[in-house]
Amino acid sequence: MKVVFMGTPDFAAYSLESIVNLHDVLCVVTQPDKPKGRGQKMQFTPVKEVAVKHNIEVLQPNKIKEEKEVIEYIKSLNPDVIVVVAYGQILSSEILNIPKYGCINVHASLLPSLRGAAPINWTIINGDSVTGVTIMQMDEGLDTGDMLLKSEITIGDSETAGELHDRLMNLGGNLLVEALDKIQDGNIKGEKQDNSISSYAHMMKKDLGHVNWNDDAKRIYNLIRGVIPWPGAYTYYNDLVIKIWSASYVSDDFNGDIGEIIKVDKEGILVKAKSGAILIKELQKIGGKRLDVASFLNGNTLASGEILK
Repeated sequence: MKVVFMGTPDFAAYSLESIVNLHDVLCVVTQPDKPKGRGQKMQFTPVKEVAVKHNIEVLQPNKIKEEKEVIEYIKSLNPDVIVVVAYGQILSSEILNIPKYGCINVHASLLPSLRGAAPINWTIINGDSVTGVTIMQMDEGLDTGDMLLKSEITIGDSETAGELHDRLMNLGGNLLVEALDKIQDGNIKGEKQDNSISSYAHMMKKDLGHVNWNDDAKRIYNLIRGVIPWPGAYTYYNDLVIKIWSASYVSDDFNGDIGEIIKVDKEGILVKAKSGAILIKELQKIGGKRLDVASFLNGNTLASGEILK
Protein backbone atom coordinates (compact mmCIF):
# COMPACT_ATOMS: atom_id res chain seq x y z
CA MET A 1 0.00 0.00 0.00
CA LYS A 2 0.97 3.63 -0.41
CA VAL A 3 1.80 4.94 3.07
CA VAL A 4 2.55 8.34 4.56
CA PHE A 5 4.27 7.82 7.93
CA MET A 6 4.07 10.35 10.78
CA GLY A 7 6.19 9.84 13.89
CA THR A 8 9.14 11.15 15.87
CA PRO A 9 10.89 9.11 18.66
CA ASP A 10 12.55 5.68 18.80
CA PHE A 11 9.19 4.02 19.46
CA ALA A 12 8.00 5.28 16.07
CA ALA A 13 11.28 4.62 14.27
CA TYR A 14 10.94 0.88 14.91
CA SER A 15 7.45 0.88 13.37
CA LEU A 16 8.79 2.66 10.29
CA GLU A 17 11.62 0.11 9.96
CA SER A 18 9.06 -2.68 10.25
CA ILE A 19 7.04 -1.56 7.21
CA VAL A 20 9.56 0.22 5.01
CA ASN A 21 10.35 -2.86 2.90
CA LEU A 22 6.77 -4.14 2.85
CA HIS A 23 4.90 -1.06 1.63
CA ASP A 24 5.53 2.00 -0.51
CA VAL A 25 6.36 4.68 2.07
CA LEU A 26 5.80 7.86 0.08
CA CYS A 27 7.15 10.28 2.65
CA VAL A 28 7.77 10.73 6.37
CA VAL A 29 6.43 13.58 8.49
CA THR A 30 8.31 14.21 11.73
CA GLN A 31 8.99 16.96 14.24
CA PRO A 32 11.58 19.64 13.40
CA ASP A 33 15.23 18.98 14.27
CA LYS A 34 16.26 20.20 17.72
CA PRO A 35 19.60 21.25 19.24
CA LYS A 36 20.99 18.72 21.70
CA GLY A 37 23.96 18.28 24.01
CA ARG A 38 26.56 20.70 25.23
CA GLY A 39 27.35 21.90 21.73
CA GLN A 40 23.64 22.40 20.95
CA LYS A 41 24.19 20.66 17.63
CA MET A 42 21.03 20.14 15.57
CA GLN A 43 19.94 16.51 15.75
CA PHE A 44 17.61 14.49 13.52
CA THR A 45 14.65 12.77 15.11
CA PRO A 46 15.00 8.95 15.21
CA VAL A 47 12.27 8.67 12.55
CA LYS A 48 14.13 11.09 10.27
CA GLU A 49 17.30 9.02 10.68
CA VAL A 50 15.45 5.92 9.44
CA ALA A 51 13.88 7.87 6.56
CA VAL A 52 17.24 9.27 5.42
CA LYS A 53 18.78 5.79 5.59
CA HIS A 54 16.09 4.50 3.22
CA ASN A 55 16.07 7.60 0.96
CA ILE A 56 12.51 8.54 1.93
CA GLU A 57 11.41 12.16 1.62
CA VAL A 58 11.09 13.96 4.97
CA LEU A 59 8.66 16.77 5.85
CA GLN A 60 9.10 18.68 9.15
CA PRO A 61 6.31 21.21 9.61
CA ASN A 62 6.28 23.28 12.81
CA LYS A 63 2.48 23.04 13.03
CA ILE A 64 1.06 20.68 10.46
CA LYS A 65 -2.54 21.83 11.05
CA GLU A 66 -1.63 25.32 9.89
CA GLU A 67 0.67 24.53 6.97
CA LYS A 68 -1.58 24.32 3.92
CA GLU A 69 1.28 23.56 1.54
CA VAL A 70 2.19 20.43 3.48
CA ILE A 71 -1.45 19.29 3.63
CA GLU A 72 -1.93 19.86 -0.11
CA TYR A 73 1.29 17.99 -0.85
CA ILE A 74 0.15 14.99 1.18
CA LYS A 75 -3.16 15.08 -0.71
CA SER A 76 -1.25 15.04 -4.01
CA LEU A 77 0.54 11.84 -2.96
CA ASN A 78 -2.86 10.09 -2.73
CA PRO A 79 -1.86 7.72 0.08
CA ASP A 80 -3.92 4.63 0.89
CA VAL A 81 -3.25 5.11 4.59
CA ILE A 82 -1.45 7.44 6.98
CA VAL A 83 0.34 5.68 9.85
CA VAL A 84 0.80 7.81 12.98
CA VAL A 85 3.11 6.69 15.79
CA ALA A 86 4.01 9.13 18.59
CA TYR A 87 4.14 12.02 16.13
CA GLY A 88 3.64 14.73 18.75
CA GLN A 89 1.18 16.97 16.90
CA ILE A 90 -2.62 16.93 16.63
CA LEU A 91 -4.01 16.22 13.18
CA SER A 92 -6.94 18.14 11.71
CA SER A 93 -10.01 16.43 10.27
CA GLU A 94 -8.77 17.55 6.84
CA ILE A 95 -5.66 15.39 7.26
CA LEU A 96 -7.54 12.49 8.85
CA ASN A 97 -9.81 12.32 5.80
CA ILE A 98 -7.07 12.33 3.14
CA PRO A 99 -6.28 8.60 2.82
CA LYS A 100 -8.54 5.91 1.39
CA TYR A 101 -8.29 3.90 4.63
CA GLY A 102 -7.95 6.89 6.93
CA CYS A 103 -5.23 7.34 9.58
CA ILE A 104 -4.21 4.55 11.92
CA ASN A 105 -2.28 4.92 15.15
CA VAL A 106 0.02 2.63 17.13
CA HIS A 107 -0.76 3.32 20.81
CA ALA A 108 1.20 1.79 23.70
CA SER A 109 -1.69 0.70 25.91
CA LEU A 110 -4.74 -1.51 25.87
CA LEU A 111 -7.32 1.12 24.99
CA PRO A 112 -9.52 2.58 26.33
CA SER A 113 -7.12 2.43 29.29
CA LEU A 114 -4.39 5.06 29.38
CA ARG A 115 -5.22 7.32 26.48
CA GLY A 116 -2.77 10.17 26.13
CA ALA A 117 0.93 10.97 26.06
CA ALA A 118 2.63 8.66 28.58
CA PRO A 119 0.88 5.28 28.84
CA ILE A 120 4.10 3.29 29.32
CA ASN A 121 5.09 5.27 32.41
CA TRP A 122 1.64 5.34 33.96
CA THR A 123 0.91 1.64 33.55
CA ILE A 124 3.91 0.94 35.82
CA ILE A 125 3.21 3.82 38.22
CA ASN A 126 -0.36 2.53 38.56
CA GLY A 127 0.92 -0.95 39.44
CA ASP A 128 -0.67 -2.71 36.45
CA SER A 129 0.35 -6.30 35.73
CA VAL A 130 -0.69 -6.31 32.06
CA THR A 131 -0.41 -3.81 29.22
CA GLY A 132 -0.01 -3.95 25.47
CA VAL A 133 -0.43 -2.17 22.14
CA THR A 134 -3.58 -1.08 20.33
CA ILE A 135 -3.82 -0.26 16.63
CA MET A 136 -6.53 2.36 16.38
CA GLN A 137 -8.47 4.06 13.58
CA MET A 138 -7.94 7.73 14.34
CA ASP A 139 -10.74 10.24 14.80
CA GLU A 140 -10.70 13.82 16.07
CA GLY A 141 -10.69 12.79 19.74
CA LEU A 142 -7.62 12.00 21.84
CA ASP A 143 -7.06 8.26 21.32
CA THR A 144 -10.81 7.68 21.10
CA GLY A 145 -11.07 5.99 17.69
CA ASP A 146 -12.19 2.45 16.91
CA MET A 147 -9.77 -0.31 17.92
CA LEU A 148 -8.53 -2.47 15.05
CA LEU A 149 -6.04 -4.84 16.73
CA LYS A 150 -4.73 -5.45 20.24
CA SER A 151 -1.88 -7.46 21.70
CA GLU A 152 -1.09 -7.73 25.40
CA ILE A 153 2.00 -8.54 27.45
CA THR A 154 2.68 -9.11 31.14
CA ILE A 155 4.66 -6.44 32.99
CA GLY A 156 7.62 -7.79 34.96
CA ASP A 157 7.60 -7.23 38.72
CA SER A 158 10.83 -5.22 38.55
CA GLU A 159 10.48 -3.89 34.99
CA THR A 160 11.15 -0.19 34.43
CA ALA A 161 9.40 2.11 31.99
CA GLY A 162 12.51 2.12 29.82
CA GLU A 163 12.58 -1.67 29.60
CA LEU A 164 8.84 -1.88 28.95
CA HIS A 165 9.16 0.81 26.26
CA ASP A 166 11.53 -1.40 24.27
CA ARG A 167 9.27 -4.45 24.47
CA LEU A 168 6.19 -2.45 23.46
CA MET A 169 8.16 -0.80 20.66
CA ASN A 170 8.88 -4.21 19.16
CA LEU A 171 5.31 -5.38 19.71
CA GLY A 172 3.97 -2.20 18.08
CA GLY A 173 6.03 -2.64 14.94
CA ASN A 174 4.93 -6.25 14.53
CA LEU A 175 1.29 -5.45 15.18
CA LEU A 176 1.42 -2.60 12.64
CA VAL A 177 2.61 -5.01 9.96
CA GLU A 178 -0.31 -7.31 10.75
CA ALA A 179 -2.80 -4.44 10.73
CA LEU A 180 -1.69 -3.12 7.35
CA ASP A 181 -1.95 -6.61 5.86
CA LYS A 182 -5.48 -7.00 7.19
CA ILE A 183 -6.50 -3.54 5.96
CA GLN A 184 -5.14 -4.31 2.51
CA ASP A 185 -7.05 -7.61 2.44
CA GLY A 186 -10.26 -5.99 3.72
CA ASN A 187 -10.09 -8.37 6.67
CA ILE A 188 -10.33 -6.05 9.66
CA LYS A 189 -13.21 -4.54 11.62
CA GLY A 190 -13.10 -1.76 14.18
CA GLU A 191 -14.41 -2.09 17.72
CA LYS A 192 -15.85 0.93 19.53
CA GLN A 193 -14.13 2.00 22.73
CA ASP A 194 -16.10 1.97 25.95
CA ASN A 195 -15.65 5.52 27.17
CA SER A 196 -17.07 4.63 30.60
CA ILE A 197 -13.93 2.63 31.46
CA SER A 198 -11.38 4.93 29.84
CA SER A 199 -8.43 6.47 31.70
CA TYR A 200 -5.82 9.06 30.84
CA ALA A 201 -2.00 9.01 30.94
CA HIS A 202 -0.94 12.58 31.58
CA MET A 203 2.30 13.91 30.13
CA MET A 204 5.31 13.33 32.36
CA LYS A 205 6.65 16.30 34.33
CA LYS A 206 9.95 16.53 36.16
CA ASP A 207 8.45 17.03 39.62
CA LEU A 208 6.47 13.80 39.30
CA GLY A 209 9.66 11.96 40.23
CA HIS A 210 9.89 13.55 43.70
CA VAL A 211 9.39 10.68 46.14
CA ASN A 212 6.72 11.20 48.78
CA TRP A 213 7.89 9.03 51.66
CA ASN A 214 4.48 9.46 53.30
CA ASP A 215 3.14 6.83 50.92
CA ASP A 216 2.99 3.05 50.75
CA ALA A 217 6.35 1.45 49.89
CA LYS A 218 4.88 -0.54 47.00
CA ARG A 219 3.47 2.65 45.45
CA ILE A 220 6.85 4.39 45.85
CA TYR A 221 8.54 1.39 44.25
CA ASN A 222 6.15 1.54 41.28
CA LEU A 223 6.85 5.27 40.91
CA ILE A 224 10.61 4.69 40.87
CA ARG A 225 10.25 2.06 38.13
CA GLY A 226 7.74 4.14 36.18
CA VAL A 227 9.87 7.27 35.86
CA ILE A 228 13.05 5.54 34.63
CA PRO A 229 14.77 6.80 32.53
CA TRP A 230 12.92 10.16 32.60
CA PRO A 231 12.15 12.18 34.63
CA GLY A 232 13.71 9.88 37.22
CA ALA A 233 12.86 9.46 40.90
CA TYR A 234 14.62 11.72 43.38
CA THR A 235 14.67 12.71 47.03
CA TYR A 236 16.36 15.38 49.15
CA TYR A 237 19.08 14.70 51.72
CA ASN A 238 19.42 18.08 53.44
CA ASP A 239 19.83 20.33 50.36
CA LEU A 240 21.34 17.58 48.21
CA VAL A 241 19.22 16.10 45.41
CA ILE A 242 19.69 12.34 45.14
CA LYS A 243 18.38 10.47 42.12
CA ILE A 244 17.22 6.89 42.70
CA TRP A 245 18.00 4.49 39.86
CA SER A 246 17.31 1.11 41.44
CA ALA A 247 15.42 0.00 44.51
CA SER A 248 13.23 -2.72 45.98
CA TYR A 249 10.47 -2.54 48.55
CA VAL A 250 10.05 -4.24 51.91
CA SER A 251 6.56 -4.84 53.29
CA ASP A 252 7.74 -5.01 56.92
CA ASP A 253 7.07 -1.95 59.07
CA PHE A 254 9.87 -0.28 61.02
CA ASN A 255 10.01 2.12 63.94
CA GLY A 256 11.04 5.66 63.12
CA ASP A 257 9.86 8.75 61.29
CA ILE A 258 8.59 8.92 57.71
CA GLY A 259 11.58 9.20 55.37
CA GLU A 260 14.04 8.13 58.06
CA ILE A 261 17.09 6.10 57.02
CA ILE A 262 16.70 2.90 59.03
CA LYS A 263 19.88 1.13 57.95
CA VAL A 264 22.87 1.73 55.68
CA ASP A 265 25.11 -1.06 54.43
CA LYS A 266 26.56 -2.37 51.17
CA GLU A 267 23.20 -3.99 50.32
CA GLY A 268 21.44 -0.65 50.24
CA ILE A 269 19.93 2.28 52.09
CA LEU A 270 16.71 1.31 53.84
CA VAL A 271 14.23 4.19 54.13
CA LYS A 272 10.98 4.09 56.10
CA ALA A 273 7.78 4.84 54.17
CA LYS A 274 4.26 5.32 55.53
CA SER A 275 3.91 1.55 55.38
CA GLY A 276 6.87 -0.67 54.60
CA ALA A 277 10.24 0.60 53.42
CA ILE A 278 12.31 1.19 50.30
CA LEU A 279 15.79 -0.30 49.88
CA ILE A 280 17.76 2.06 47.60
CA LYS A 281 20.38 0.12 45.62
CA GLU A 282 21.65 2.57 42.99
CA LEU A 283 21.73 6.33 43.29
CA GLN A 284 23.30 9.48 41.88
CA LYS A 285 24.12 12.97 43.07
CA ILE A 286 23.30 15.75 40.60
CA GLY A 287 26.42 16.17 38.48
CA GLY A 288 27.82 12.86 39.67
CA LYS A 289 27.84 9.31 38.32
CA ARG A 290 25.22 6.63 38.81
CA LEU A 291 26.63 4.33 41.51
CA ASP A 292 25.72 1.29 43.56
CA VAL A 293 25.40 2.01 47.27
CA ALA A 294 28.81 0.58 48.22
CA SER A 295 30.57 2.82 45.67
CA PHE A 296 28.45 5.85 46.64
CA LEU A 297 29.35 5.48 50.32
CA ASN A 298 33.09 5.55 49.51
CA GLY A 299 32.85 9.28 48.91
CA ASN A 300 29.59 10.25 50.58
CA THR A 301 28.00 9.93 54.00
CA LEU A 302 24.43 8.81 54.60
CA ALA A 303 23.77 7.78 58.18
CA SER A 304 20.99 5.94 59.95
CA GLY A 305 18.56 8.36 61.60
CA GLU A 306 18.89 11.00 58.87
CA ILE A 307 15.68 12.06 57.12
CA LEU A 308 15.09 12.05 53.38
CA LYS A 309 12.46 14.45 52.06
